[in-house]
Amino acid sequence: MEFLGFSLRNNLFVAPMAGVTDRPFRQLCKRMGAGLAVSEMVTSNSLLYGSAKTRRRADHRGEVAPISVQIAGADPAMMADAARYNVDRGAQIIDINMGCPAKKICNVMAGSALLRDESLVGQILEAVVRAVPQTPVTLKIRTGWDTASRNALTILKIAEQSGVRALAMHGRTRACGYSGHAEYDTIRAVKAQARIPLIANGDIVSPATAKFVLDTTGADAVMIGRAAQGRPWLFREIEHFLNTGTPLPPPAVGEIHQVLLGHLEDLYLFYGSETGVRIARKHISWYTRGLVGSAAFRHMMNQLPTITLQRQAVNDFFLALAEHNEHLPYIANGPDASVLAHRNCEDLAA
Repeated sequence: MEFLGFSLRNNLFVAPMAGVTDRPFRQLCKRMGAGLAVSEMVTSNSLLYGSAKTRRRADHRGEVAPISVQIAGADPAMMADAARYNVDRGAQIIDINMGCPAKKICNVMAGSALLRDESLVGQILEAVVRAVPQTPVTLKIRTGWDTASRNALTILKIAEQSGVRALAMHGRTRACGYSGHAEYDTIRAVKAQARIPLIANGDIVSPATAKFVLDTTGADAVMIGRAAQGRPWLFREIEHFLNTGTPLPPPAVGEIHQVLLGHLEDLYLFYGSETGVRIARKHISWYTRGLVGSAAFRHMMNQLPTITLQRQAVNDFFLALAEHNEHLPYIANGPDASVLAHRNCEDLAA
């Protein structure tokens, strides 16, 4: 797929998720079939540029191009500075966050709260596009602030006039959070009038739903977020299904074990031992969801303080499963839809 001057493996994108889509996760998803991975959001507050968190989020060493970095904020000048800052550190695409529904983001008039101020939307987009004229700028939104003020089509037109090169759209309003169902009809209506690529996001949890969304909306690509947590092979499954019409078999426990171990080592190297162990816990929980004995294992895992203990516990858990049945399939088919629908974004934005 050709996208903004880059040749991508396919039209399957990893959604930006705060606290999740760090460099190790992005690299893993790309290896397992994603065509593009957008970074977790980087603050536009220059006072935080020196913080360890911001430095890590601007660290793209070894990452496969193109490198897409999402920035968040509500001040046009600060957003322009943030765009330049990240381009200087390797960003090849700048994505603007106007979709996050978390209270801590919306309370400072950033994220999806910006959809309530169309004038400010235009000012931010124009400032960022002017700031990095050689770098494509993309935008992530929701369908509107609430069901009474869906304005995605208006935002599309503002984005196009400002020079934004692509639009990603989660098919819910900010007020909906993750409840109900994604509004694919709204995405389809926006796509019908778009002169720039449109990426559909929301409730894409399997190869079948990915194909359904592409067929229903006419979107140029799909963006997958929470369903890929602990399931990075979802991208290769979707890619295979779209190319052949047939499903891949689920990964065997042995493969899950090896993928998880590789992911953990990358996390330890990226974050260091103390933070790495803490960050790894949620990923271990996601990888083992649906496997026999995983509930007790996850509870025990949260008590382990060191890399050595954590790594050994993971090995013991998977080796015990392998003794039972070496080719035991991964029985969970991703997060239950009802769980996905009611999880709150605040834990992702923490």
